[in-house]
Amino acid sequence: MSRARTARRIAAGAAYGGGGLGLVGAATVGLVLAELQFAKRTVGTGLPDPPRADGLYGSEFGGPEQSPGPLRLGMLGDSTAAGLGVRRARQTPAALLASGLAAVAERPVQLRNVALSGAMSDDLDRQVGLLLDDGAPAPHVCVIMIGANDVTHRMPPTQSVRLLTSAVRRLRLAGSEVVVGTCPDLGTIEPVYQPLRWLARRVSRQLAAAQTIGVVALGARTVSMGDLLGPEFAANPREMFGPDFYHPSAEGYATAAMAVLPTLCAALELWPESDRLDVSRDEDILPVAKAASAAAGQAGTEVTAARGPWVLLKHRRRRRVQAEDLPTAADPGPDTASAGAWGPP
Repeated sequence: MSRARTARRIAAGAAYGGGGLGLVGAATVGLVLAELQFAKRTVGTGLPDPPRADGLYGSEFGGPEQSPGPLRLGMLGDSTAAGLGVRRARQTPAALLASGLAAVAERPVQLRNVALSGAMSDDLDRQVGLLLDDGAPAPHVCVIMIGANDVTHRMPPTQSVRLLTSAVRRLRLAGSEVVVGTCPDLGTIEPVYQPLRWLARRVSRQLAAAQTIGVVALGARTVSMGDLLGPEFAANPREMFGPDFYHPSAEGYATAAMAVLPTLCAALELWPESDRLDVSRDEDILPVAKAASAAAGQAGTEVTAARGPWVLLKHRRRRRVQAEDLPTAADPGPDTASAGAWGPP
């Protein structure tokens, strides 16, 4: 069965109450057996908690008291969204996105990161509640990065997509724009060997495609995390992966953030490029299932709604991360710390 057809079935099962639809049929048995070996490894263990990056970024563009006030950015998801594996707040993807968004918008950005290391999609309801249920104004835009733990813990894909779409629906109803970084390609992780590597790639890409189908219908945009965003990881795994060879390094997170930033800015109508197609970059208008399948196999690809069942498949320009772009020991943290509140609306 093609990836597009499988993803369409998963998304339909999520929307209409199907519960047990598998991703690869009988191959699931192999996943269970291989995961016993995978679980013996120390991937992701022994790392300190990710640094807290909540606070105000881009204060040079005005204080929180100045009209119209800062943009509010919410970050949700798992250890990748939390920034597990780096030591400094400025190195987390949320901080990098907040800094980049402030620079593009020329407006301060108030960041609140509620992502949790080890989280699966069933934690998103709690995370959304942290952003919406304290009486503070909703974020202007949210970024969700989720899916890897759903695969490794064998959450049924229909349940995974249903939980994600429920979270996106709540955020959209609250007035937030949403960008989803879909399930990464787990077949690129160095400690994963064949035959699990092949199966992990197939399962994670199918889930990524199904996530796209589910959330684009709600007005969200997706960015394919793919093989953790670009040939840099394949060419330089020692630099792009952290000490556990599973989570990204500071360079890896920066590369990922630079791929998500254009879509984040486009969601707020800040990016100079419009949503018109650029055929020179192989962009197209496609049925959602076909676009979702294509995006899952090509890291950094954006999918956003166009009209009816048709969506835009876009490859927004991003610059390659240079050494001078990365935080140094002299870099400060957020301009002001904020543990729980957005600050002025």
